[in-house]
Amino acid sequence: MGAQWGDEGKGKVTDLLAEQADVVVRFQGGNNAGHTIVRGDEVYKFHLVPSGILYPGKLCLIGNGVVVDPRVIIGELDELRRRGVDTNGLRISANAHLIMPYHLLLDHEGETKLGKLQIGTTRRGIGPAYADKAARLGIRVQDLLDEKILKQKIATALEPKRQSLRPYAKDPSLDLHTMTEDYLRYGHRLEPHIADTQRIVWDALDSDGLVVFEGAQGTLLDIDHGTYPFVTSSNPIAGAACVGAGVGPRDIDDVWGIAKAYVTRVGAGPFPTELDGETGERLREAGHEFGTTTGRARRTGWMDLVALRYAARLNGLTGLVITKLDVLTGIDPLYAAVRYLGPEGSRFDEFPYHQSILHKARGDYVELSGWHEDISGARRIEDLPQAARDYLDFIAEHTGVPIVMVSVGPERDQMIWTEAARRLQKVA
Repeated sequence: MGAQWGDEGKGKVTDLLAEQADVVVRFQGGNNAGHTIVRGDEVYKFHLVPSGILYPGKLCLIGNGVVVDPRVIIGELDELRRRGVDTNGLRISANAHLIMPYHLLLDHEGETKLGKLQIGTTRRGIGPAYADKAARLGIRVQDLLDEKILKQKIATALEPKRQSLRPYAKDPSLDLHTMTEDYLRYGHRLEPHIADTQRIVWDALDSDGLVVFEGAQGTLLDIDHGTYPFVTSSNPIAGAACVGAGVGPRDIDDVWGIAKAYVTRVGAGPFPTELDGETGERLREAGHEFGTTTGRARRTGWMDLVALRYAARLNGLTGLVITKLDVLTGIDPLYAAVRYLGPEGSRFDEFPYHQSILHKARGDYVELSGWHEDISGARRIEDLPQAARDYLDFIAEHTGVPIVMVSVGPERDQMIWTEAARRLQKVA
């Protein structure tokens, strides 16, 4: 799970866990997410395909909770095949909902109309697709395989949108016949991958297999529990894995939260520990903080332990993975927010539920010693400078969650597995 505002490095962690997993499942979000994985000189950028796809024959599922743009998934598969990656293990839930051309247009139009009040969506049609799903006007992956049903559902979904789509009345992508033909063609391409994905997960669990559920975005972007309305349109928290993949809560043994050693967020919304000056820019450049999907520069800030404690409780975290610890090298001192300061001297030890407070909150910091040694070669906690170990201990102490992995660079082998990981996970 992302334990911050997304972009924490979940793809790299999933890729490492997937090596020993039987099944990897993506369970929410759409191609507004992006995971970057570095394998030697090769860099892979995923938007819908689960990170485990780089292991030949690995079962990688796109669950029913995901919204799928068929053009994007076909493009990803074509690119992977071009690079020699075996994609035969990909399965897409027949119950997953589709992103349609009108969803992209409505997303763009909605953001434009908001002007200065824009939420900062990726304009990929994610929100409108989830809105249609809730309104029972959604079109599902299985509908790609039945021309009559597909055409009828598109016509039904378009009808209440006529007024909103008037500026695009002449857009050829909105022609009913053209849209039906295009999506039937997508269905033909994707048919070998369409499956009853929850049954695959059940079979793996019944055989005592290891299933990794891969989240997209992060806890603070959750539509119910995040910084609404500056959130995504799905639930990127642990409980949503059950809904978006079709499993019961007792099927989940461990919940690992991924958090950067500092904090970033993309788009608008409150950010209590944001850095606007030279240090913020240094973090952005050193951490290559630009969106995988959009290329947008990410906002940067100090570690926010108030928000991280909130994420730990909300997800029931059993372990924390701290990524990009190496980015902090050379910054001395370091700061971590242990509470928030609000208007008129108010103090908040817990994450505020009221948006007016959160928008005005600023971090109340503890100063910690930094380090200057190169840590990119560290492979054990003991290899880290004492200041780096103290920083990690401070995070674990204030969240009450053991640290299971620490990333000290972008490569797969630049990951420290702690003793806590060996106790919690049989894959360690």
